[in-house]
Amino acid sequence: MRKINQGTNPAGACLTLSLDNLGKGLYFLGPDTIDGIGTLMAKVRTDLMTGTLELLILKTLSRDPMHGYGIAQRIHEAVDDLLKVEDGSLYPALYRMEERGWIASEWGVSENNRRAKFYRLTKAGRKRLEGERANWERVSQAIGRILETA
Repeated sequence: MRKINQGTNPAGACLTLSLDNLGKGLYFLGPDTIDGIGTLMAKVRTDLMTGTLELLILKTLSRDPMHGYGIAQRIHEAVDDLLKVEDGSLYPALYRMEERGWIASEWGVSENNRRAKFYRLTKAGRKRLEGERANWERVSQAIGRILETA
């Protein structure tokens, strides 16, 4: 473990989890603080349940069509930057989802006048979102029960 001065970590700094299943990790500050010094804990893997990124993308696109960068930004904003969507995970997920017919894309112009690929949810994608959301609720409840009793 390495010590870090809290002056380099502003009050209220958030833990950021990467939604990247490529084995990358994150660093987090431990709860133990002595005289303004926090402890930087060891690197931890952040593998999430398979399909989590796709669920977040589907939900994000259920509101409005948007380009890839906009999807990542919307997810970051919705969770107060607690989750980070890496480009190396986002774009392959978008391509997979398009191949599966859950989303469709077309080229357009972004708000800063750049050419961008805009994604929208298809009928099959809406159906998939409903199923994935229901599954997420079931799994979350089951994990919650285990955590309460364990």
